Amino acid sequence: MWSRSRLPQKILRSYSTNSVRLSFDKYLTQTPSKQPPVLICHGLFGSKQNWKSLAKTISRRSARDVYALDMRNHGESPHCDVHTYDAMAEDLVAFMKEHQLDKPVLLGHSMGGKVVMTTAMRHPALLSKLVVVDIAPVPMRLAHDHQMYVEGMRAVNSEAPSKQKEADKILQTYEPDLLIRQFLLTNLKRQQDGIYRFRVPYEILGRSLGALGEFLPDPLHYNGPTLFITGGESPYRKPFLEYPDIVQSQFPCSRIENIEGVGHWVQTENPTMFLDLVVNFLTTTDKSNID
Repeated sequence: MWSRSRLPQKILRSYSTNSVRLSFDKYLTQTPSKQPPVLICHGLFGSKQNWKSLAKTISRRSARDVYALDMRNHGESPHCDVHTYDAMAEDLVAFMKEHQLDKPVLLGHSMGGKVVMTTAMRHPALLSKLVVVDIAPVPMRLAHDHQMYVEGMRAVNSEAPSKQKEADKILQTYEPDLLIRQFLLTNLKRQQDGIYRFRVPYEILGRSLGALGEFLPDPLHYNGPTLFITGGESPYRKPFLEYPDIVQSQFPCSRIENIEGVGHWVQTENPTMFLDLVVNFLTTTDKSNID
């Protein structure tokens, strides 16, 4: 059972003129933890809600507090015209400083993975470990599917459905996979007028797709312990096979774990193996230095 103190705490706070107010859910350990907390950054079109069950389990099994965040332009966090990895990394740094989090572990999936890598390479002294899920530290054009998602959201809002199943039917033209549609529909909210609309600023995100395919051109690196988790059937695994030297040079204290039989949504397609890898990494002492 989760005590009242372990329930998510949804708080919005102001940081600086250059960062936005990140919404988050916090999952506390049963007794105060002396271990650095874990900050979870979701992928494109995702939210902290997608990580609720996993965050609870990570907290319980690793004896660490866990913060699941909404990135800018996602979930309950504010919307902003700028949607770049550097901007999101600064949001994350501001969040850590505001909450006085000492060397947390950063965990990110897809877009969130590049956010935490950017943060680690720009501010290596601020964290203790890094977990990156199914995204490599190289430029890689996003799949055409993402543009279709934007067009699908635009179509739904234009049609102004009064039922969620009507929105799903509209989305079928743009995405045939039911699981992906269900994922996208987590962003659909019923308004006071009874109409369902997507709450994410899909036009801003659509304009940012090119930038989200890029990565840091700077010759930076992060020397702290790093775990990459890839999906065996994911197209985003390819750079790990083609550019292992780049990964190793930027993250010299890293290891790569591949989960066979899963695609890009590694953590939902095989949560058992994913959690085992993450918890083992969190509970293993590593004496690597951080420059």
